[in-house]
Amino acid sequence: MSILSDYHLHSSFSGDSNTPMDVMIEKGISLGLKNMCFTEHMDIDYTYIKEEDIGMFDLNTDSYLFDLIKYREKYKDQINIYFGVELGLQPHIAKKLSSYVKSYDFDFVIGSSHICNKKDPYFPQFYEGRSEEEAYREYFSSILDNLKVFHNFDVYGHLDYVVRYGPNRDKDYSYEKYKDILDIILMRLIDMEKGIEINTGGVSYGLKELNPCTGIIRRYRELGGEIITIGSDAHTPERITKAFDRAANILKECGYRYYSIFAGRMPEYIKL
Repeated sequence: MSILSDYHLHSSFSGDSNTPMDVMIEKGISLGLKNMCFTEHMDIDYTYIKEEDIGMFDLNTDSYLFDLIKYREKYKDQINIYFGVELGLQPHIAKKLSSYVKSYDFDFVIGSSHICNKKDPYFPQFYEGRSEEEAYREYFSSILDNLKVFHNFDVYGHLDYVVRYGPNRDKDYSYEKYKDILDIILMRLIDMEKGIEINTGGVSYGLKELNPCTGIIRRYRELGGEIITIGSDAHTPERITKAFDRAANILKECGYRYYSIFAGRMPEYIKL
């Protein structure tokens, strides 16, 4: 395995994971990883469908940091552990997110779109009464809305996340089909000096490609993008580094010679 850094990981501090942090770390060590960055979910004003779920994505950041520092020290001779967060971006909470990020010394911040115009693409209701293409285009448009008002992140996570849950997932999806809006997103990210991630978690949802698809990864490079991180989006140990060899091959095919890791919000480039 040529990629030895997993920069999108969740533990029981994320509302959708039950795995203790030390269990994730020990699995990473057993896989030969050199670097692991936990990016626990922080989704302010999430759109909850079930009342019993309310608050599940409100991160207790102080408790999370306490454990991370403890395990960073415990495993310091075996692996590097980094302090990250995955922010759920929505335009109306941009100021709250900015204040939150400034309150902690994160190593790495992922900006992700989990909610689109106060609707959750995870649920079938997001797609009802319109074509799949219309739903996907609304999702991509909402990314541009986020980029207009929020800048304090390092990479945009799983840029085409919506295709994980569409009626046909990525069967009829391609970069070329949505090139007009995807190019605007990519150029905006490059102008902002922001990166994208290759999120290998898409394969666990039965997608034919990773998130984002190879066409987006290639186009980001063609437009001059250089900052690209690799993350499994693992919420359980068995998914750590899943499809990393595939990600490495895609990077090389698309003309990349390096991938990125972050420490103290600064990128470091690791040769493939």
